[in-house]
Amino acid sequence: MPIDDPRQRLALALDVDDLVLALRMARRLRPWFGLAKVGFELFAAAGPEVVCALTVEGYRVFLDLKLHDIPTTVRRAARVIGGLGATYTTVHTTGGEEMLRASLQGMAEGAAAAGAGVSSPGVLGVTVLTSDRSATREVLEFRAALAATTGCAGVVCAASDLPVVRKAAPGLLTVVPGIRPEGSGADDQARPSTPAVALASGADVLVIGRAVTAAPDPERVASALMDEVAASAADRRV
Repeated sequence: MPIDDPRQRLALALDVDDLVLALRMARRLRPWFGLAKVGFELFAAAGPEVVCALTVEGYRVFLDLKLHDIPTTVRRAARVIGGLGATYTTVHTTGGEEMLRASLQGMAEGAAAAGAGVSSPGVLGVTVLTSDRSATREVLEFRAALAATTGCAGVVCAASDLPVVRKAAPGLLTVVPGIRPEGSGADDQARPSTPAVALASGADVLVIGRAVTAAPDPERVASALMDEVAASAADRRV
């Protein structure tokens, strides 16, 4: 799906356990990032307050909690998340159709009840974790197609999975974690990708954390990433 603002194609992964540190980095990198990803670590440390705090800073929030439980529990949790004003949350596609539909229902109910300012909060279906080397093509196809048929806004997948995912779930937003600029370490990612490769493969949103936040000059790295995204958008228009 086309995204006009390059910043909305870059998600800043705030993988820290301190709200003050997270907000300091978020403010510093706001010129280059439109999405802020909040995972287990920061959410456990700061709680729901982090969603509001990042929204005030101008970010759309991608709450990466990878929900996976019985449908009723997931619907109730998603309702709370939708009410917080998060733009996206993640749900494991392994939970099945009923659970995915429950998450969609909960997100919509929460946003509507709270008047959270998010017109249509979306669920991103997690297909195969970027640390997983063992999932088969058939498993990936099934999970991506399930995300599409249940009404998810998008999917989360490795860059190497994009050709399969885009065929199985055409039109869905593709969010790619494990992004490491050329020369960066892989950390705990089994299937990392450079920004250029992910963009050329059709990634819509790149999730970038330590490669920027732990860099000696985060602004320089962020600016280079923005240039790659802008160049990719220009190539698509040609």
